[in-house]
Amino acid sequence: MTNQTSFPATGAPQPGLSADTRAMMIFEANKKQNLVAYLLWFLFGYFGAHNFYLGRTGVAIAQLILTLTIIGIVITFFWHIVDTFLIPGWVRRQNNVLATQLGAGPLCF
Repeated sequence: MTNQTSFPATGAPQPGLSADTRAMMIFEANKKQNLVAYLLWFLFGYFGAHNFYLGRTGVAIAQLILTLTIIGIVITFFWHIVDTFLIPGWVRRQNNVLATQLGAGPLCF
């Protein structure tokens, strides 16, 4: 006997779950968090780890390459400081993109 409300890997809708409930569960499982972004920024920020986490792959690669060069480390130092103030907006934007993709529309936090 199988449970009808289980979540198969196929992502097929299950009886008993509304589309809104399913979308909210997916959102909660995949949303980005400020704490994680700041921890990555603090521990591995010079290498762009927080940018990788927030889906900003191109920026993260540029930051990583600059960090590996002698002259680029000076640029990355200031870049790292500026990122401190921009992380909350990037997290909010990434979560809004996810909510829009799931059909919930932009969220206001």
